Amino acid sequence: MLGWALLFLVVALIAGVLGFSGIAGASAGIAQILFILFLVLFVISLAFRLFRRT
Repeated sequence: MLGWALLFLVVALIAGVLGFSGIAGASAGIAQILFILFLVLFVISLAFRLFRRT
């Protein structure tokens, strides 16, 4: 999932450089959502791992 977020970030950067502001904004928004989702799932998996060991 982090890979997808990075992919959309790269697409947003390339679209921004080329002047496609609509595509750049949409790609940046998708990248932000995927990154936040990745962080939430990562924290949940760490919590489960800590509770499973005890």
